[in-house]
Amino acid sequence: MKIGYIGLGIMGRPCVLNLLGAGFDVTVWARRPESAKALLDAGASWADSVAALAAEVDVLVSNVSDTPDVAALMAEVAVAARPGLVCVDMSTISPIGAREIAAALAEKGVDFLDCPVSGGEAGAIAGTLTIMVGGKAGALETARPVLLAMGKTITHIGESGAGQVAKACNQIAVGAGIAAVAEIMKLTRACGVDPVPVRAALMGGFAQSKVLDVHGQRMIDDNYAPGFKAVLHQKDMGIVLDTAAELGIALPAAARVRALIDELVAGGDGELDSSAIARLVWDKN
Repeated sequence: MKIGYIGLGIMGRPCVLNLLGAGFDVTVWARRPESAKALLDAGASWADSVAALAAEVDVLVSNVSDTPDVAALMAEVAVAARPGLVCVDMSTISPIGAREIAAALAEKGVDFLDCPVSGGEAGAIAGTLTIMVGGKAGALETARPVLLAMGKTITHIGESGAGQVAKACNQIAVGAGIAAVAEIMKLTRACGVDPVPVRAALMGGFAQSKVLDVHGQRMIDDNYAPGFKAVLHQKDMGIVLDTAAELGIALPAAARVRALIDELVAGGDGELDSSAIARLVWDKN
């Protein structure tokens, strides 16, 4: 099976290395050829264009920025792709946009799987990403060996766009969890109580969570070196609220998180981890 990969950023590079490590024949393309050098040195091949890549591979993986980027990329893919190609997009994009892209590619005989991930750079490096899949079950079975080289948990959520719905839910849960942990820290300190043993106690009970574990420690240390940049979480929360608006539903907790992240980014801290919204929570009455 020949694999193509587009999007060689902090997530894409380690994913390609894991694919190579699993024995796959991987060809890459990037707008900046220099970003592929380490991967070419590791055994990947280079394609001169998106069209050339789409014409020669069986599964094409992409990991780019936002819905318009994926739509533009897949429009290029559709021009040259052979029927039967499976496109696996690991970007976080609009669920509605994912459905539209899937429908357009289906007219060309190409399957599109929306496969957003959770686990961040550390999960990409370790090959332990959680992958949420929307699209045809048959296409997933074709792509499953590829996904298993990059992720540990692969869940077929449903038809096209369903993977992105799951990712939107993930981002709500993480953002609301961060805000809640920030309020925990605020309350303990206002009461003159050390938050360190409070966090330890909560981690042993029903309130335990990954957010309390990882981001609670970040808040105690006041260390917001990015695991997931605020500017990217801002983009994701925009997808959440835009989707909610199109559906005519209110998501007040998500809206509060988005407002905090917007404030953080507007203040020049968009490159910090999104858990830095804790500082804003602590400053507010």
